[in-house]
Amino acid sequence: MLDKTKTDKELGIKVNKYLEEKGVQTPIHDEYLRQSDQEKISRIEISFRHIMTDLGLDLSDDSLEKTPHRVAKMFVSEVFWGLDSANFPRVMTFANKMQYSQMIIEKNISVKSACEHHFQPFVGTANVSYLPNEKVIGLSKLNRIVEYFSRRPQVQERLTEQIYHALSYVLGTKNIAVVINASHMCVSLRGVEDNNSKTSTSRMGGIFMEDEGGAKQEFFESLKL
Repeated sequence: MLDKTKTDKELGIKVNKYLEEKGVQTPIHDEYLRQSDQEKISRIEISFRHIMTDLGLDLSDDSLEKTPHRVAKMFVSEVFWGLDSANFPRVMTFANKMQYSQMIIEKNISVKSACEHHFQPFVGTANVSYLPNEKVIGLSKLNRIVEYFSRRPQVQERLTEQIYHALSYVLGTKNIAVVINASHMCVSLRGVEDNNSKTSTSRMGGIFMEDEGGAKQEFFESLKL
């Protein structure tokens, strides 16, 4: 859940600019981002009202009349708040005074996002690991960064890349591994309508790529426990 008292707009701008340089930023129209949340909600409410009317729904019914506003508010304030750089989590890093040199792993981080192709949910878990260099990060911030990038219309491949590069920027190291496993409603609800399949994506950097028989193997073995 977004807590605006624990965000860092300046860092968010820097991280999103870094993602642009790496070619993994979400396609975002800056003109609309400059609007206030209330302006966005008002515009989306009008648009969604047209969609519902075109579907043949009677918006004079008391069950439907407020749905356009509810959907608009949900999109801006709950589901897609990760589009705004101002909502990037405040991330505190600390000097690695202990000289800790083994991998740190955060497993089973909740992923709740929406496919940008059909705007259907996909949900699952992210597993994130890094080997500290000069800095370490509070464990909850790994969850917050995953949550931030999940709260956008996404494709799972880009989500994986964004988490990796954001952590690389914040921590100043390429020694990072990200694995996401998720179920997609655009696969189970429509198209092939397969309820059993899951999608796995991964992004490895630094020692996780260079040391095939060491850190990478240790990371994947830890995911089996």
